[in-house]
Amino acid sequence: MKRHGHEVKEYSKPHPLASAIFPGREPLSMPFISKIQRQSDYSRFSSTHPIVIDNGGSYFRIGWAGESDPRVIFRNIIQRPRHKISGETITVVGDHDPALMKYFDCTRSGPRSAFDSNVVYQFEIMEYILDFGFDRLGADQPQINHPVLVTECPCNPIQSRSKMAELLFESYGVPSVAFGVDAAFSYKYNQHLGICSNDGLAICSGFNTSHAIPFLNGEPVYEACCRTNVGGYHITDYLKQLLSLKYPHHMSKLTWEKVEELKMEHCYIAPDYLSEVRLFQKGGEKAEEKTRCWQLPWTPAPVEEAPSEEEIARKAALREKQGQRLREMAEAKRFNRINDLENEIGELEMLLQRLSHATEDDVPSILARTVYASKKDLESALAKAALSLRKAKGEPIEVVEKMDVSLSEKYNLINVPDDMLTPEQLKQKKKQIFIKSTSEARLQKKQKQAEEEIERERKRKLEEERRLENPERYLEEMRAKHRDLSDKIEQRKRLKTNGGHNNGYHNASGGGVGRGERLNSSQRERMRLLTTAAFDRGKGEDTFGAKDEDWQLYKLMSRDNDDDEDDKPDPDEAELARISSRLQLKQGHLQQKHLVSVP
Repeated sequence: MKRHGHEVKEYSKPHPLASAIFPGREPLSMPFISKIQRQSDYSRFSSTHPIVIDNGGSYFRIGWAGESDPRVIFRNIIQRPRHKISGETITVVGDHDPALMKYFDCTRSGPRSAFDSNVVYQFEIMEYILDFGFDRLGADQPQINHPVLVTECPCNPIQSRSKMAELLFESYGVPSVAFGVDAAFSYKYNQHLGICSNDGLAICSGFNTSHAIPFLNGEPVYEACCRTNVGGYHITDYLKQLLSLKYPHHMSKLTWEKVEELKMEHCYIAPDYLSEVRLFQKGGEKAEEKTRCWQLPWTPAPVEEAPSEEEIARKAALREKQGQRLREMAEAKRFNRINDLENEIGELEMLLQRLSHATEDDVPSILARTVYASKKDLESALAKAALSLRKAKGEPIEVVEKMDVSLSEKYNLINVPDDMLTPEQLKQKKKQIFIKSTSEARLQKKQKQAEEEIERERKRKLEEERRLENPERYLEEMRAKHRDLSDKIEQRKRLKTNGGHNNGYHNASGGGVGRGERLNSSQRERMRLLTTAAFDRGKGEDTFGAKDEDWQLYKLMSRDNDDDEDDKPDPDEAELARISSRLQLKQGHLQQKHLVSVP
């Protein structure tokens, strides 16, 4: 079995070319046959009949001399994907069949060419191309016993020509090789037909380059030929860019191969470019006749079949079985938890009963054998265990009593008069008062925040109802409110910058304000304190600092308090930011709605 192009072909004996491409590998069984039929009359041609190879940058053509058309034509590229199951790398010559994607991973293997511009430089790839070409021509022997004529570009480097000759001689054993320029062959052929005269100009437009070769007295003048690096590849790429710009939502479908197919099937060369442009500008029947509409390949999305009644019943029974299992596990876990808590409560009650009958001297020795430090810790543990047991059994819990008991135990010194407490207990009482007041303040703050959140949610719902009731009026109200808040905040900033007043003095440079008018209230207060302190010092003896109250003046004059007013959050600015975000969101919805409605 041999893999070439899109095929897997069976042979009764190993083919010589197969070992050259895939040495020492077992074939893969794939149900594909090459689109290019293998010729069967190779043995009918004598060994003196030449083989002609048109080795172009885009297509590879091979056939027999004297025939009007080549026998085999395929893209002059190879691709080496990996088989998804075995991981084996294969070589695909020419255009790959889309069905191969089902069996091979082509993500890391792109099409590769043996050409750099219009010169062959990758002869390993060229060997794959020649293998496939000779095989499709029908060669059954390792050696090609026919003269070979190969086309090349004008002024081809001698290194490329020598490597090509070496490949043909050493790998295929051809008896002789000749090289020629396809444009010169075409001019000579048309000259024999009487189409071209002895003097003329042959223009050869290739895949990557275009050449212009002058002819004098029927002979090509290669010294005067010219080349431009523009060819069919650039035309296809330019057409792809135009189509991608016009239809950006179909960019993934407009691959280079699809655009090349469009160019080859529907495009043409205009004899008079300006007249063709005027034709399409004016429109009309002739323009309509030359206009082509091409449908992109479309694959319908797979439709998921609705599950049958038996499948729905089976899944419901499975879910019920799993739910029952989870409920049984939860019930068993709860039963074990209840047993553990009852055993723990029994042990704690026995320990408390023992402590109640024991003397004060025996209590420390009894508690030393447990993890509890005092009888109070033991009672607290018993209360917690009882509470956990009631929770596990699902009984209602009196939260208020629990909270009252816990608070009374935690703050037991608050209601005790000071004259009945020791100095150490007084310290504990102050600490308990501080902790209690702090916790109460924290709870009040949380409650206030929760109430504010509820109020904000209520206002938000009312606002949403007004928006849904009349969106246009709601939008106008939001814009008016946005303008009012913007003006208010701008005026406040202006007043803060100018000191909030004007003493009737104007700056000569254009009505500006002085430095004192640019200060805020904290800065003006510091200036006043500095002035007062300097005036008092100048009256007599300097006694500043003799009293502790004098040093409070430094706190008032500190620059750290300048921005106290600026650090406070401004509710108007927060409201303005909220309204701005709502307006932007509304504007985005309107734009999206407009875009959806426009075809």
